[in-house]
Amino acid sequence: MKSIFIAFDQAHRDKIVDMLERSNCRGFTAWEQVTGRGSVDGEPHYGSHAWPSLAGAIITVVEDHRVAIVLDKLRRMNDERPKLGLRAFIWNVEDGI
Repeated sequence: MKSIFIAFDQAHRDKIVDMLERSNCRGFTAWEQVTGRGSVDGEPHYGSHAWPSLAGAIITVVEDHRVAIVLDKLRRMNDERPKLGLRAFIWNVEDGI
């Protein structure tokens, strides 16, 4: 099993949730309003007067074979609107309850 952590501009939220559902990634946890700044060249998401946009984050745990499918779809989403900011990180997950 793998965990996929996705950080994104709020504009991506509905598309990401829909993509996860269509990719049979049913379970996830979402944070609706997070702040941060990308490490490459994205705009800050601070929810402030100077930088009013906010970000969101989702974490999902999926079978290993689904990771490439999800990352490919996320990569295409990011390529369509690269300035919005979308990043994904993968962790190994051990069995739990």
